[in-house]
Amino acid sequence: MYSAPTDSPTRPRGSRAALTAAAFGVPALLLLVLVALEWRPLLSLDGDISRTTHRWAVDSPGVTRTNRILSDWVWDPWTLRALIAVVVVWCAARGAWWLALWLTGACAFGSALQQGLKAAVGRPRPVWPDPVDSAHYAAFPSGHAMTAVVVCGLLLWLLHRHGAGRAVWRAALALAAVSVAGVGLTRIWLGVHWPSDVLGGWLLGAMTVALAVATYDAYGPGRRTAAGTG
Repeated sequence: MYSAPTDSPTRPRGSRAALTAAAFGVPALLLLVLVALEWRPLLSLDGDISRTTHRWAVDSPGVTRTNRILSDWVWDPWTLRALIAVVVVWCAARGAWWLALWLTGACAFGSALQQGLKAAVGRPRPVWPDPVDSAHYAAFPSGHAMTAVVVCGLLLWLLHRHGAGRAVWRAALALAAVSVAGVGLTRIWLGVHWPSDVLGGWLLGAMTVALAVATYDAYGPGRRTAAGTG
């Protein structure tokens, strides 16, 4: 059964979501600046972690093979986008056109932001004499990490908004946490991203979800209904 969350009498949902977006957006912007300026301490930390994990990846082919399957198939951005597409079609079939369009727009915005930043920053990916995987486009931010946060965040919001049971909510939350953390770690393990690329993807993905929720709370059908009955 649908169960809409109640608003705080002093701070509407849209305000909370906007503040959350700022909480993630500010550190994401700071990290973006440090990456663009090639801040030496950050590059040094990235290099130390990446060299260590790459050595482990080369020495552990079985673990590396598992990471490739998880990264290239289970948590691939196109797999996650296909999941969102199924949810969009389900919403549209039930007549929830605004929700379907909102989900589509949120994912499209996240993809455009991701690709725009990759082109603007133009950060090179790690280069190894003995690579265990390969990837295209610039490094920052990690598209895998950002897409996982956007998709998992939007789906969790939907479950919460529609009153998912406690068992379902806990299972979904655990699955989302494993997916978001796991896909980021696979990209570092496979040597196709610097750690700060993954961190940037996580922060930007969370900011995108918060902005999307703020938009829905401000312009969605529930907001219009509340305004009309106030």
